[in-house]
Amino acid sequence: MVEPLEQIFASCKVERKELIPLLQEIQEKLGYLSDDAMKAAAEFLHIPPSAVYGVATFYNQFRFVPAGKHPLKICLGTACHIQGSKLIMEAMERELDIKAGNVTPDHEFSLDRVACVGCCALAPVIIDKKTVYPRMTPFKVEEVLALLKEENAHGRLPTNEP
Repeated sequence: MVEPLEQIFASCKVERKELIPLLQEIQEKLGYLSDDAMKAAAEFLHIPPSAVYGVATFYNQFRFVPAGKHPLKICLGTACHIQGSKLIMEAMERELDIKAGNVTPDHEFSLDRVACVGCCALAPVIIDKKTVYPRMTPFKVEEVLALLKEENAHGRLPTNEP
């Protein structure tokens, strides 16, 4: 068993009701839920792997592939939705050539949809780690990606102004 999992299991009770907190902690430590981690959780809790997988796939908070270097999140909450975040998601999917929930082949970018990030006054927004890109438009998507790619090439942090 992987050492981080042993540490997580050591601090957890062997009770089915601990499944979601256990999966959350595994994802926090590993960055995602691997097949091996879910099987280990099932074995630890003495439940079928299919039960763990069923719970993990039911909640959209869980990832099954590692996030990219730039884990981009598009807010689809009410304020962002009204301001056109669906079009921003479509533009981002087109530019990165991936769908939400996936990672680019070079592992530089992952793309996820989130319900709300609490930046309603700045809607619509894209989040990269802790950087908020406010008042996005489909046209600004290319600018944000260019900034992030420049950061990758030069090792600099992008500005908060797309």
